[in-house]
Amino acid sequence: MDSQLQTFQRVAPDVKLGHNVRIFGFVNLYGCEIGDNTRIGTFVEIQKGARVGSNCKLQSHSFICEGVTIEDDCFIGHNVTFINDLYPRATRADGGLQGDDDWRCVPTLVQRGASVGSSSTILAGVTIGQGAIVGAGSVVTRDVPPGTIVAGNPARVLRKVPAGNPNEEATHARTVS
Repeated sequence: MDSQLQTFQRVAPDVKLGHNVRIFGFVNLYGCEIGDNTRIGTFVEIQKGARVGSNCKLQSHSFICEGVTIEDDCFIGHNVTFINDLYPRATRADGGLQGDDDWRCVPTLVQRGASVGSSSTILAGVTIGQGAIVGAGSVVTRDVPPGTIVAGNPARVLRKVPAGNPNEEATHARTVS
């Protein structure tokens, strides 16, 4: 990294970076693992204990919290937020601020090849299945089956992901109509 770029990034020394990882400006990474060939957009935070696989693309303004595992070949859209606490509170019963021992981190898993659309919120404890697609703006409150498309608040199954390359189908439909 050149010195000007380092000014606009915080990559803690405990971060494990794979080969050919591209990190854009205003990023905050600490205590996490990032796989080979992954791209991390601007204004992304990835917290301790989070793992991102190889060949992933994380768009700007996304928040990957502790306990989140994103497997290989995943797409995380702009402004996606993961949540890791089922009962968030600022203070304990005695009125003191909560610390690390006062809450339970609930893990979340995004399986290989899944895509999460922009501005989605993924609640704690959810698994997004292999190759699944979460539509933009969705609130995912329960597991997403592999190979399905979900959308809405709460996210519901709409249909199966088309076989082959869905992008080719969508491009062809736009040019024919």
